Amino acid sequence: MTTLDNRPNTALVIIDVQIGFVKDAYDRDAIVGNVGTVVDKARAAGADVVWVQHHDDDQPQGSAPWQLVPELVRLDAEPLVHKAYADAFEDTDLESVLAERGIGRLVIAGAQTDECIRSTLHGAIVRGYDALLVSDAHTTEDLQEYGAPAPELVIAHTNLYWEYHTAPGRTAGTVTTADLDFTEPVPAAADEGAEEAAPVPNSGESADRSTGTPGIPGQ
Repeated sequence: MTTLDNRPNTALVIIDVQIGFVKDAYDRDAIVGNVGTVVDKARAAGADVVWVQHHDDDQPQGSAPWQLVPELVRLDAEPLVHKAYADAFEDTDLESVLAERGIGRLVIAGAQTDECIRSTLHGAIVRGYDALLVSDAHTTEDLQEYGAPAPELVIAHTNLYWEYHTAPGRTAGTVTTADLDFTEPVPAAADEGAEEAAPVPNSGESADRSTGTPGIPGQ
């Protein structure tokens, strides 16, 4: 359960699925397709969808690479948060956007796994939010030439550690695109003493733990 008072609602947060950031990303088309499916599920359930777009010297606001990928279309009523740091909460209005909507639970998807996804997950938890990662709807690029693991291993490791991440009064976890349902209960983790899971959507409650399939997306 979130530690934030009077914040019973759930939002889907889509991070940096922009032309320049995912053009060379691992399994790009499949991941973007899954992000689109997750967006459709959230909209169908009446959950808030919040879009985050990163800008920097290489991808300034309004430039071609800064744009969302053409497969995804933000609705006018859906909030857009502009950021310049990895953590989507840093120096942005994301917190006020979520507070205005009574949101205390986040479902997160997008790019890049090892930078903005990771930073925002941890940023959410330390600020009191529950944070659920869609395990097959985030990706990163291949940085092996700089000493990083292969991108599929980066994704797998992120899914693994976030599935078992804990914090007092807050829940983490992963779920696949197929299993994510904003209107039905998400299975609770088999932790000793775990409480019965509650629905993901804007119901005023949240699951004790959300489980998915830690590992390479698609497994």
